[in-house]
Amino acid sequence: MPVPSGRLVAHSPGHRGVWHWYEDHARGTGELARRFAEPWGGGELAHRLGRDHDTGKGACAWQDGLIEEATTGRKVRRPAHHAAGAFLFAQVARQHPVLTPFAGVIEGHHTGLSAWSELSVRLKNLMRDSKEVDEAINRVAEVMPEILDKTCPTVPDWLDPRNKTSVEMLIRMTYSAVVDADRLDTAAHFRPGPLPRSDVSMPELWERYETRRQEALAERRRRKEPSWLDGLREDVYQEALDTAAGEPGVYRLHLPTGAGKTFTGGGFALRHAALHGLRRVIVAVPFISITEQNAAVYRSLLDPEHGPQAVLEHHSAANFEASDRRAARSSSASGDTRRDQKRARPNRWAKLAAENWDAPFIVTTTVRLIESLFGNSPSATRRLHRLANSVIVLDEVQALPDALLTPILSGLRELVEHYGVTLVLSSATQPELAALNPWQTGLPQRDIVANPAPLFQRLRRVRYNWRAGSEVTLRSIAAEAATHGQALMVVNGTKDAGHVHKVWLGDRDENPGTLHLSTRMTGGHRRETIQAAKQRLDAGLDTLLVSTSLIEAGVDLDFPRGYRARSLPESEQQAAGRINREGHRPTEDSIMTVFEPTDGLQPQVIYNRCGIAAASRRFGKGLADPDDLDTLRSYYQHRYRLQAGRSSTDPNGATGEAIEVLREKLDYPETARRMRMIDNEHSMAVVVIRPRLDQYDRQVAQDAIERLRSGVPTPEIYRTLQDHMASIPRRELETAINSGHAVEIVGDLYEWTGSYHPQRGIEPAV
Repeated sequence: MPVPSGRLVAHSPGHRGVWHWYEDHARGTGELARRFAEPWGGGELAHRLGRDHDTGKGACAWQDGLIEEATTGRKVRRPAHHAAGAFLFAQVARQHPVLTPFAGVIEGHHTGLSAWSELSVRLKNLMRDSKEVDEAINRVAEVMPEILDKTCPTVPDWLDPRNKTSVEMLIRMTYSAVVDADRLDTAAHFRPGPLPRSDVSMPELWERYETRRQEALAERRRRKEPSWLDGLREDVYQEALDTAAGEPGVYRLHLPTGAGKTFTGGGFALRHAALHGLRRVIVAVPFISITEQNAAVYRSLLDPEHGPQAVLEHHSAANFEASDRRAARSSSASGDTRRDQKRARPNRWAKLAAENWDAPFIVTTTVRLIESLFGNSPSATRRLHRLANSVIVLDEVQALPDALLTPILSGLRELVEHYGVTLVLSSATQPELAALNPWQTGLPQRDIVANPAPLFQRLRRVRYNWRAGSEVTLRSIAAEAATHGQALMVVNGTKDAGHVHKVWLGDRDENPGTLHLSTRMTGGHRRETIQAAKQRLDAGLDTLLVSTSLIEAGVDLDFPRGYRARSLPESEQQAAGRINREGHRPTEDSIMTVFEPTDGLQPQVIYNRCGIAAASRRFGKGLADPDDLDTLRSYYQHRYRLQAGRSSTDPNGATGEAIEVLREKLDYPETARRMRMIDNEHSMAVVVIRPRLDQYDRQVAQDAIERLRSGVPTPEIYRTLQDHMASIPRRELETAINSGHAVEIVGDLYEWTGSYHPQRGIEPAV
């Protein structure tokens, strides 16, 4: 595999025995990056950065190292190749100083976006002495003379250099376009041929969605007479379709639980995208359990019978390999149904699409979306440019953390105003986000359903009861709940949940009709419990379920009676959504008791204190109920007013204003650290191989653990283990490690080897 004199290589021949010539890779990456950035007017800028990103590979030491590695098969250490292209771009950017920080796109295309304060020092040093990059630039110029073009690339017409967060976001989007282009061009060399992808258009997808929805409705009508609730849901859906013709922007979908929010949100998003030429729909939800539930609904309406799927489910528990293996096994065991055969096919499309969201319909978690928007690593940010010209549905938007609202709203506003995004805010408890600085002026919000108040009145299916006093305890409420055949009890922490479950069990160790849900159970265990509860409720069997707040959003259960420990009104209303959900019982008999246990975890310990303060003045006995829309609006405004600074960068603000300052400083690593939505400081995930796992699942999990321990930390392995992960406090994990009940797998991931209760999971430390 000799390299002819005068040629430069970018990548090794691989199994095909064909070198990836430098100029082919550079020009290919540049053109792809241009195409990705054209939607926001950044094509020329992305092309220049993509074309020159690997200039450092022209150095003799780098070229010799790759050739030796390809010839001998031995790994050869090569010099870093990021500085030359960054220097080249910084020289050109002298004509337009706002562009200089874009040199970080090249410098960080493998390692991540750096802080400008550090990058600027490195660039200044190179400007003073460029010996370390001159050789590479000169050698690349011999095969690509265009890199010496001193013309400064244009920036989008809308960019105001004084708006520092706009500059910050444009760097992110350009970085995403270049990184994705680089990865795709490289992958095409090692694995040539067309990539598996869904090429269905939005109009086709919308037509498929509506056709299958109508077929499902017709089938339901054949099975049973339509109810008044079915008619109401259809009216809401049709109003949403009419609203979808409106101009792109910010929309609010404010519907009570049970009004068909999942179908209505999907229908609005697809029709709006089809009418306005948008490229994809992205649905982001706060919990994995809802992601899986919604993805199943949308797959049934959108995925084709053959060929690449239209719906990508992307979150930390979406395992594209293990699910295929399991589908193949069930297919052979169950008689080879068409659905099993389709699921059993190797899903290369899903693996590729998960890396860069090149899919027409994506269901993901809010954590993934925010990670893409504010991360600084190539893997997290690679997907970001796919948000341009899309509809983003933020489901259960009230779950966005107050402490991060200012940067989140600021970033979303950038997407709407400059990147062609339509944003849908979906919730039964709509927060008043316009009360916060980033959205106070100039960003109108339109309601998909013009007047939701009558819907809330008509769909009110519970009667609230408020309970407080010295006699109100977890035990007393648990005893009362147990007198009813079927009851849901939602409490404020895992210890409280475990305590209530033990009260119900008495001397027994477990009972199929007495159920428990918390994050101390593995993901797979939680899903099994929800399914068991649903089956028992449908069969009319006695069912007591105690849960933490994880049940409150998107879990489709229908209890006749509920109890909720005092929390925030949005949580109380969400818990009430699991009571008389289908409206089959009289409202007067469907009671939601909100109680204040003297021995339970107090809400101000775990919930937003300003939220508790604002709620205590408005909701409770003799005050409003949580579904009073006017009071809920006043509550959110007061809650945000107690926390928000006077400006988006006021250091005294408590809604993430300090992060906006970091964004203005182009401090990408610290912004990414501060924007993490999962608290890894206090809660840790552990892998649990449950005693009652079947042999197949047990073997899959054990194999994944051994592969991690042997040094193969691929994303697929982590996804395999997500079904087997539970969360416990960091201090409990440290105690378990010291006592031998937790064994390291890799890094800070441990296998739990202590006891695991068949219904409660990992028991809290006494």
